[in-house]
Amino acid sequence: MSDPRILTVRPEPGEYAWTFGGAPPVARIMPGTVLELYTEDCFAGRVRSEKDLVSEVCEFPFLNPQTGPFHVEGAEPGDTVAVHFVSIEPARDWAASTTVPLFGALTSTHTTATLQPPLPETVWIWQLDRDRRTALFSARESDIEVELPMDPMHGTVGVAPANLEVRSALVPDAHGGNMDTPEMRAGVTCYLGVNVDGALLSLGDGHARQGEGETCGVAVECAMNTVVIVELLKGISTPWPRIESDTHIISTGSARPLEDAFRISQLDLVRWLVRDYGFSELDAYQFATQAVESPLANVCDTNYTCVAKLRKEWLPKRETHRGLHARLRETATTLGR
Repeated sequence: MSDPRILTVRPEPGEYAWTFGGAPPVARIMPGTVLELYTEDCFAGRVRSEKDLVSEVCEFPFLNPQTGPFHVEGAEPGDTVAVHFVSIEPARDWAASTTVPLFGALTSTHTTATLQPPLPETVWIWQLDRDRRTALFSARESDIEVELPMDPMHGTVGVAPANLEVRSALVPDAHGGNMDTPEMRAGVTCYLGVNVDGALLSLGDGHARQGEGETCGVAVECAMNTVVIVELLKGISTPWPRIESDTHIISTGSARPLEDAFRISQLDLVRWLVRDYGFSELDAYQFATQAVESPLANVCDTNYTCVAKLRKEWLPKRETHRGLHARLRETATTLGR
């Protein structure tokens, strides 16, 4: 494999995208390009202390700034863009998490309307030890402190939607977007179906770590220095975002209600088994039922996201996505990241 092209992008404050679709590309890239990217946190860096309340320092809907979009040369509807995450590293020694009025899984919301008042706005600043790979939780109302392992990920990865749509960077759907799954970590390859010429790939919303479900609606939010390799699979369609790791194949589904997000991810996994692993539909349904892992991604966004994952060691020895994940892993090792 020839040496990859490398493009470094560090946006100025006014150069982020806030939507998928509707934003002009910041660069045109060839398949195989390595992108060295800086991504800002979901608050655009404005929540820096316990006094910085989201309602006072941020302006809705300008949340989840995205680095991009990138026009991938040759990408057309019906193709798949592959994004391999070489490294995801916090760009600062701190991260922020908050409660946000009328947002989260355990509070009233605009659509789950009740008479009770919103939860109080509270900010937690997490100290990150990038050498020891830890994130320090410091309680606001006691002297409790707990170190948790860092597990950096990107909450938001996506392409332009289909049907001329422009979607807020807060929304997950078939185009990707704000899926908030901890599976989107270094070492995985994300597959996104192309809906418009050039795909228009963007990413952002870095998390130093996040629990499954993102219950309060906000992870350990931080700016990231991220390296990805972008590839193109011609003639392969991907109806919902898929993720491949060294150990699992992973389907996603985003919708409301939650059971529909679950159904989408499970159905996509069944269809993946049929297409690439030689199962009949009913055999795939039975096998997945007994072998699948189904962690939640988020239960707080405008759409909820579920994932369905299967261990590769339990699957027939077949090639998926033309063996691209393994090749990208090899390329990543040559980058020394």
